[in-house]
Amino acid sequence: MLEALQTFNEKGAAFLGEISSVIWGPPLLILLVGTGLFLTFRLLFLQFRTLPYALKLVFRKEDSKQEGDITHYQALTTALAATIGTGNIAGVATAVVAGGPGAVFWMWITALVGMATKYAEALLAVKYRTKNSKGEMAGGPMYYLENGLKNKKVGRGLGIAFAIFASLAAFGIGNMTQSNTAALSLEDTFNIPPFVTGIAFTILAGLVIVGGIKAIGKVTAFFVPIMAAFYIAGGLILIVMNFDLVGNAFSVIFSEAFSLEAGFGGLLGAAIRFGVARGLFSNEAGLGSAPIAAAAAKTDYPARQALVSMTQVFIDTIVVCTITGLTIVMAGQYGGGMDSSVLTSASFAQFLGEAGTYIVTLGVLFFTFSTILGWSYYGERAFGYLVGDKGVQVYRYVFVLFIFIGAVVTVDVVFTFSDVMNGLMAFPNLVGLLALSGVVVAETNHFMKIAKKEKEQQKSGNVSTDA
Repeated sequence: MLEALQTFNEKGAAFLGEISSVIWGPPLLILLVGTGLFLTFRLLFLQFRTLPYALKLVFRKEDSKQEGDITHYQALTTALAATIGTGNIAGVATAVVAGGPGAVFWMWITALVGMATKYAEALLAVKYRTKNSKGEMAGGPMYYLENGLKNKKVGRGLGIAFAIFASLAAFGIGNMTQSNTAALSLEDTFNIPPFVTGIAFTILAGLVIVGGIKAIGKVTAFFVPIMAAFYIAGGLILIVMNFDLVGNAFSVIFSEAFSLEAGFGGLLGAAIRFGVARGLFSNEAGLGSAPIAAAAAKTDYPARQALVSMTQVFIDTIVVCTITGLTIVMAGQYGGGMDSSVLTSASFAQFLGEAGTYIVTLGVLFFTFSTILGWSYYGERAFGYLVGDKGVQVYRYVFVLFIFIGAVVTVDVVFTFSDVMNGLMAFPNLVGLLALSGVVVAETNHFMKIAKKEKEQQKSGNVSTDA
């Protein structure tokens, strides 16, 4: 029986791997980055002009009378919980091994244009959100596809397709792969049996997940800043202690990003291809997952929450992924046969000794747990769109069960299946973003006039809110 399962896992992973290589080929990568560039120009480089204001809005106190289930901050931390995961540790290492140090540069570029994509997704999610039978906010690509596109049949069809892919992807990228990574990492570092990690993750995550978005929002609002600060602080200490190596690391990253091999080797170049792919996997800009959380936020204008959501990409990739990437390039072990979190752990350990290994291991533990919480909400909202709100509670219990399964079984096929589902999610979402870009621009222009008046009133002392 076990031998049959192993054979199925290997053959299934190989078959899905071929499908994944097609889905995540140049067309999708170009479409994802191209959409970000298109929105960047249409919004007049909004992500650069408004980033300080957007970061300030993260901590702005909302009016309790505003519609929504969670605060700006809780919506952001829920989305960050889902995106700051193994991609920030293992994904960056994979990109550097496959594409060289230059891949880090292309991760940055992907993030900078992806901020515009994330902004547009969140804005549309809030604008077209609805209330479900329980009085909770429901939104995301499935809703703005159905309610925003002029052709309702096409919109409904695309919405259903997205919801199917998202509800299935949640079991892979947001569940089994996360608990499996955590279990293997803890076993390797602390000799903790995988079934113990599985039980602990299942119980702890289950207690939060069954409570829905309000419980998830409260936990992530407390948990995400701690986990991010822990990893960022460890990385910054490492970088400061070895500051003499930082300049050379940046030099290597930039030189290899624009080398002949990086730019023209293969169809797109290894650095560009893997940098873009891993960057998108890390911050999820364009996949359509994060706007599901944004739709639950208390806000007066869609654009205000969109600006907050936009900062997620900046924190995830420009901050967290950069720390990982710099450390790996500074250590210089990326050509020695190691990959994934093993390479990241070895790079940290080279500078910090055993403490470096613990930082990465605990980072993996925190990041995987938080990703499970965030993706559980994405999956249940997508499933609720398909079958109705009564099916959400059943989805939650099944989702929790699979956390344990992921921790104790080999999940190669699940990793590859996740790649396929994530890629398929992106296609209908990008159609919606491009088709509704005019709505995004109109809503943005309307809000910017209001924000300008708020600033003028604040300067004159008439209001006390941050604007």
